[in-house]
Amino acid sequence: MLETYRRVLVVPGAAAFSATGLVARLPISMVSLGLVLLVSARTGSYGSAGSVAAAYVLAQAVATIVHGRLSDTYGQARALPPAILLFGVGLTATAWSVEAGLPLWATHVLAVVAGCGLPQVGACVRARWSHVLQDSEKVQTAFALEAVADEVVFILGPVVVTLLATTVDPVAGLAVAVVSGVAGTLALAAQRGTQPPPTPRGRRAPEDTVAAPMPWDAVVPLTVVCLSLGGLFGSVEVITVAYAEEAGVPAAAGPLLAAFAAGSLLAGVVVGAVTWRRGPEHRLRWGMGVLTAAMLPLTVVGPVWLMAVVLLLGGFAISPTLISAMSLAEAVVPSSRLTEGIAILSTGISAGLAPGAALGGLAVDAYGASLAFGVCAASGVVGIVGTALVRAPAKASTVTA
Repeated sequence: MLETYRRVLVVPGAAAFSATGLVARLPISMVSLGLVLLVSARTGSYGSAGSVAAAYVLAQAVATIVHGRLSDTYGQARALPPAILLFGVGLTATAWSVEAGLPLWATHVLAVVAGCGLPQVGACVRARWSHVLQDSEKVQTAFALEAVADEVVFILGPVVVTLLATTVDPVAGLAVAVVSGVAGTLALAAQRGTQPPPTPRGRRAPEDTVAAPMPWDAVVPLTVVCLSLGGLFGSVEVITVAYAEEAGVPAAAGPLLAAFAAGSLLAGVVVGAVTWRRGPEHRLRWGMGVLTAAMLPLTVVGPVWLMAVVLLLGGFAISPTLISAMSLAEAVVPSSRLTEGIAILSTGISAGLAPGAALGGLAVDAYGASLAFGVCAASGVVGIVGTALVRAPAKASTVTA
């Protein structure tokens, strides 16, 4: 199994950009949860906390495609630094507004600024893998490695931000998110040797001699799947925080979310090392169905330890679903627009996080944490519909790894 991953990591520069990309992605799993913890602690309302987190992730979703297009057009070295600095300033100002007791609308505006600044580092790193690797089997292994990195982020991030928020100060977790995001992204941008060459508008890659169109008939259904995943993730995050609070152990929120991510990490390691008989479109449908079904027991689980077990098992469906979606995108999107294409899928996830967090918070306020997990299952149903519309091209359907 390890040999499979070693074959891609020995590529010059690959280990460096993958590692710095991991650090740069930490804000993805820290900021929205950190905002929920901070705002709920200061206002006492999960509805307000969810709306601030939703404003942040919605702005991030809107800006994601722009970030991807700028990276493809001007290169990551030029596009990433100004974006991540805007994120750092915006998030710092958001935390200050909450601490200073400014009107809630001001906090929402500043959260939007922060969300607009955070670049899609995951899309940039996957575009680098596609650039430095020529073999489709190795590309899918690399994408599995990045899915594992994503889950490491989602294991570490919630634990760190929850620990800091409950033992030090709610602002401390957001401060760590700013430092890791800025430092990691600037370090990634500095690695010019492995970035895909910029493709200014008006100039095309050799294989895209006509117009390099975006294959929307394939990308849109995949984006719907990612939208549902985002809704599921956003609602799980807010509801789990409320569940831990109701159970009398607020510090358990981070470990519970980490268990969810740990299941996905373990599954991602296996997906990248196994040769599959069926294509990614098949795994996409099965993964989405299993993940949706795994959300239903959460509405009746009582003990915290049992909640951790159910979340861990449900997490096993996350990585196969995400890896399959990204692999299908890599197969159909022209190389000169690959960062933008992957960013569109990431936009779907971010766009789903916003209503997921908001609806999750409202459901908690209205019905309590346990019944609120029904929002997660409803999000999964949307994803099942999306997978039914996915039609894999011949190139994607013949991938065996």
